[in-house]
Amino acid sequence: MSEELNVKIREGRGSIQTRKLRRAGRIPGVVYGHGQPPVSVDLSAEEVTAVVRHGAKVVDLKGALSEKALIKALQWDIYGLDVLHVDLNRVNADERVTVELVVELRGSAPGLKEGGVVAHLLHAVEAECSVIAIPDKLQLNINHLKLGESLTVANLDVPAGVKILTDAEEVVAQCVEPTEESDEAGDGGAEPELIGRKPSDEDGKDE
Repeated sequence: MSEELNVKIREGRGSIQTRKLRRAGRIPGVVYGHGQPPVSVDLSAEEVTAVVRHGAKVVDLKGALSEKALIKALQWDIYGLDVLHVDLNRVNADERVTVELVVELRGSAPGLKEGGVVAHLLHAVEAECSVIAIPDKLQLNINHLKLGESLTVANLDVPAGVKILTDAEEVVAQCVEPTEESDEAGDGGAEPELIGRKPSDEDGKDE
């Protein structure tokens, strides 16, 4: 079931009007698609935040508009905390759409016990599916990932009706020997994300 967003038609334009909207707890947006002219709207910041937090991709627009829409793009503030603008595409319940799906690693790789680290290289893939059956995310089971091995897009757990458009041979995760470079990446939060970095001797001294 789609979540709902109540929308109002946005009459004003420009930065001054936009600031007034945001001070009032509203967010500007635009509804596109299906051969109809774009409609400028404003939405409740609280509702948009809740929808984004729940990972919803398709919403039912209520109020000034009554239709189903795909959240196509979000503009965030420089801190990545608040949504500043929303782009919405009109969709029908029976159509298929192209979306980006987050990839989550699941399980524990045996390669960790062999002294390796798991490098999460690909965090999202492009997929095509029914607008009413968009998964929140895709999972990759790493329970059999040994040191020196890799898992690709072809190894993802994909629900029925979802077609992955990203190259099936693209590596999603691999278990590799830890290096000085990988330790620095793990400590600094840089890509690729590293899981299960072996503690150093110094770290192991503390009980």
